[in-house]
Amino acid sequence: MEDQPPGEDVLTLPEPWRRAVHARRGGTPGPKIKTDPAAPAAVRDLVERTGGAVEALRAGGAGDPALAEAARRHLDGAPDPVGAAAVAAVTVLGAGGANARDAIHRAYVDAWLAEHGIAFTACALVELSRTEAVRQGGGPWKGTWVGAARVQHEATVAVPADEARRVRGLLAVASDADYAAAVDRLAAHRTGFGARWLVSYLVPTRQDWVDECCAAPVPPRTGLDLILLALSALGSADQLAAPLLMRGLPLYRTNRALVATLVDGIGSDVLPLLLRAVDGGSMPSDDRRTVMETIAFLPTDEAFWALLDRLGLKHARAALGEAARRFPVRALRLLAAAGADELLAGHVAAHPEVVAAALPGLPDDVAAAVERVAVASERVADAAPDEVPAVLAAPPWRAPRRPVLKGLTPPAPRLAWHEGERREWLGTELDKHVGKPGDDVDWEAAAEGYRSGEHKLAALQLMCYGPEEVVRPLLPGYEGLVRRFAHVWMRPLVARYELDALPVALRTARPHLETCGDPLLPYLDAEVALLMADGLVKRGNRLEPARRWFDRHGLAAVPLLVPAALGTKAKDRRGAETALRYLHAAHGLPGVADAARAAHGDDAGAAIGELLSLPPTHTGLAQPVKTGTWIDPALLPQVLLRKRDRALPLDAVNALIELLTLDSPHEMDDLAEACEPGSLAEFGWGLFRQWLDAGKPAKDGWALRQLGRTGDDGTVRRLTPVIRAWPGEGGHRNAVTGLGVLAEIGTDVALMHLHGIAQKVKFKGLQVEAQARIREVADRLGLTTEELGDRLVPGFGLDADGGMVLDYGPRRFRVGFDEQLKPFVTDEDGKRRKALPKPGAKDDPELAPAAYTAFAGLKKDVRTAAADQIRRLERAMVTQRRWAPDDFGEFIVRHPLVRHIARRLLWVAEHDGAEKEGAGNGGAANAPLETAFRIAEDGTFADVDDDVFDLPAAARVRLMHPALPGTDVKAWAEVFADYEILQPFPQLGRPVHVLAEDDRDSGRLARFEGLKVPFGKVLGLVKLGWERGEPQDAGGERWISRRVAADRYVVIDLDPGISVGAVDAAGDHQFLDYVWLATEPGDFWPSRGTPHTFGELDAVTASEVLADLTTLAEAAQA
Repeated sequence: MEDQPPGEDVLTLPEPWRRAVHARRGGTPGPKIKTDPAAPAAVRDLVERTGGAVEALRAGGAGDPALAEAARRHLDGAPDPVGAAAVAAVTVLGAGGANARDAIHRAYVDAWLAEHGIAFTACALVELSRTEAVRQGGGPWKGTWVGAARVQHEATVAVPADEARRVRGLLAVASDADYAAAVDRLAAHRTGFGARWLVSYLVPTRQDWVDECCAAPVPPRTGLDLILLALSALGSADQLAAPLLMRGLPLYRTNRALVATLVDGIGSDVLPLLLRAVDGGSMPSDDRRTVMETIAFLPTDEAFWALLDRLGLKHARAALGEAARRFPVRALRLLAAAGADELLAGHVAAHPEVVAAALPGLPDDVAAAVERVAVASERVADAAPDEVPAVLAAPPWRAPRRPVLKGLTPPAPRLAWHEGERREWLGTELDKHVGKPGDDVDWEAAAEGYRSGEHKLAALQLMCYGPEEVVRPLLPGYEGLVRRFAHVWMRPLVARYELDALPVALRTARPHLETCGDPLLPYLDAEVALLMADGLVKRGNRLEPARRWFDRHGLAAVPLLVPAALGTKAKDRRGAETALRYLHAAHGLPGVADAARAAHGDDAGAAIGELLSLPPTHTGLAQPVKTGTWIDPALLPQVLLRKRDRALPLDAVNALIELLTLDSPHEMDDLAEACEPGSLAEFGWGLFRQWLDAGKPAKDGWALRQLGRTGDDGTVRRLTPVIRAWPGEGGHRNAVTGLGVLAEIGTDVALMHLHGIAQKVKFKGLQVEAQARIREVADRLGLTTEELGDRLVPGFGLDADGGMVLDYGPRRFRVGFDEQLKPFVTDEDGKRRKALPKPGAKDDPELAPAAYTAFAGLKKDVRTAAADQIRRLERAMVTQRRWAPDDFGEFIVRHPLVRHIARRLLWVAEHDGAEKEGAGNGGAANAPLETAFRIAEDGTFADVDDDVFDLPAAARVRLMHPALPGTDVKAWAEVFADYEILQPFPQLGRPVHVLAEDDRDSGRLARFEGLKVPFGKVLGLVKLGWERGEPQDAGGERWISRRVAADRYVVIDLDPGISVGAVDAAGDHQFLDYVWLATEPGDFWPSRGTPHTFGELDAVTASEVLADLTTLAEAAQA
């Protein structure tokens, strides 16, 4: 195209792809192919190793006589490709079998090349692809005759793909004469479906042969290897319609070599095949990435549009970014034409020189769009070097400070036993783990057997039971013969031999610290200390035994670590510093420095003090990880300094990315002070998006974790839906990490969303993890999770009246909320508007847009909070949760958001009648009373007669449930109707169900058993708080349950049950086999019955359970 430089219309394979291509003559050069000049001698050796199998082939007696005759000719010195193939096939049989096939074939190919040239080799390879060795009883080789025969299935290619590729590569670079000779000779070997395709693969310049293969009928049982060969032989898009290739790209085999070879043969016309693959929906992630990467280097508008149209598919966005970098002018044109302003803005910012050069040649409408975006996305000027935060201007991890003090030696090894510990270890019972030796054991003979490596069990018994004078000399050279139950048998060995047993304990524990580390606990030794320090570094299952050792010895371990921490060996230094920092956290810097000083002198104490006073990034302990190639810093949002007039330059951005790869870097606080928080959050989110677009590579999981340091409330709002969806996409681990991100951000909004996941999410595993995080926060604050939930409801900037003023300058609006907490706006006259108007020309240019944006954010936040709070209060009503008056006032009545729900509900105060004589709904003074009340508009309380109710200080407040006596529900319903109060969930009008006498005395609800209920109704119980059962055999969930107490569940046994992953596979209906009360969910066994009765349930719980079951009964079919 005229508006593009020639390079944007030229198809060029990237260098890594060229190395993967199956080279074809006249196409992209492939990698240089090495051959083994010693192969002929190796083949002669292989023939000798067959033990006469090849000679048996010469004799005939089995297989195809014509192949035996060809083999004899070849062996007698008349080169024959057919005979050569027969000999090679029999060599595989005699010299190693199928496991050695590839190596033997490679040796024969190299020998044929050396002795007969490329044309012969190509023909022999084709013949080998349809030849196999056969045997028949009664002959000279291992009692059998040996021969060669044609492979039974003509669609089979019985040679390694690597050898075919090597021969094709050599043909691609052969001389013209050799290549012509090969093509001429191969014509005679095009016999059979598989052989014809193999010939076409070897010499794809003969496209007429490829066309013949494409037109041929496909025999049954065609293998995948043949399809891969065929795809690599194609030279035009029309050939993709061949019957053999109708299934498209093969799953799990669409690698770089295949698609690079396809592109080399077909060019950009391969695009429809690639799109068919990615649109199919079942393509594995790695295959999809490869295909997307291929589309990205096709130099056509169609390829670029294809990526734009598929941005929602995994790996598409990363591929589009690569295409934009490769074809920047095309990206300008098409991003502008697509109206993809966000992508266009990033592209314009990353390639200003391209914009300047390309604008004059772009169509007017495209140029206008590009100019508009360029102006809107004009970048802030880079900060001067002296304005860049110090941690990014001179990253400390690039020039670490490591105090070094040579000549230090650790203290001598010793043991530190706990009181009575050695005696306990000496008494360890070993018989069932080691076996008790007989009374007539020859211990000297056992020792000799140990030295020779024989009788491992006998050697172990020797160590455990042998006499001291025999065993002690063996300990220094212990070879670690038996590690099974080492954590048991090592204990008496250590107790008995103490320091002499240290080599045994070390050698046993070093590879298996997680199971064999405890016998090292009493030792205070430098080698043990470094082994345990390595456990702190590597973490995983080695972490806990390492912690136990350091927690046990505390500051006594410091002298053992100091020489390594101040030494020059990198591994030992890293482990020692890690361990010293662990001790520093437990005992403080003065304690660690004093322990170092006492053992190694003042200089050592000062050096350790200096080391531990520096952050790990300054000492080299914390080093950035190598980042993936998916990061494009130029496309990330700019990070602005605090005054917003300067931005981090590119070299500082690269340093920032390095910093974010670190675990909990200390420098983040300083960086947050220097940078504008909003821009830092956008940068972090942009980094996260690039990671998502690259397919979430696991080794770069830091790109998710860094959101905990860079993120803000906007990050939380965008990340939470991703976390909720991940488990359904196989991303449970990422989702759990995302919970940690929310906890680390730690704002009210972040904790609100974390609490929301803990309360309700589709995936049980994620919910359990979120609940654990919430419990950790609650425990830290000394609260219950319900009390924490009260405190996690954000105020969202609402004022004391629970509203918000939106200031547009000349006009103002006020925010209110309806019974479902949906926000609305009223004008200054109190008139409710359908929507908040957009800022107009007469409005303040700063106040109005800010207010409009604030309201948009409020709607998003409240949308999440509303459902959570309504659900939380309904659950509080069902569980009859109580509030103390102070908490009730602070977190319910006066909370700027919750108050809107609370005013629409009926509350009950449980209090002592002595405090308010004659109060309530009846009863005498000094008797426990319950007073129902509502919260009035002004925040005061009113009883059913609309009289003011003063909440007693000692009262407990709960939500009224109509299943409990003492409240005049009818009278209250009239009050709410008079005031036109709409309730957020059914309360006054909630149906009440009561257990029948037969129900109360039984552990089953027989009246609901046997019902045939529509499947959707059963699954709908999940929304009412029921939980699906654990998958059993074949992935079936055979029950659904509702927890009604700490150790009580109402369980419904289902038939046929719910199939995991295909919930509707079991049909349209479920039968309720049993409805019973259990201590834990599971199958009901009629012979066992149940020890509980439904009469144990309180009235509210019983009513709620019966209400759920009644919905099933009403939907049941005969």
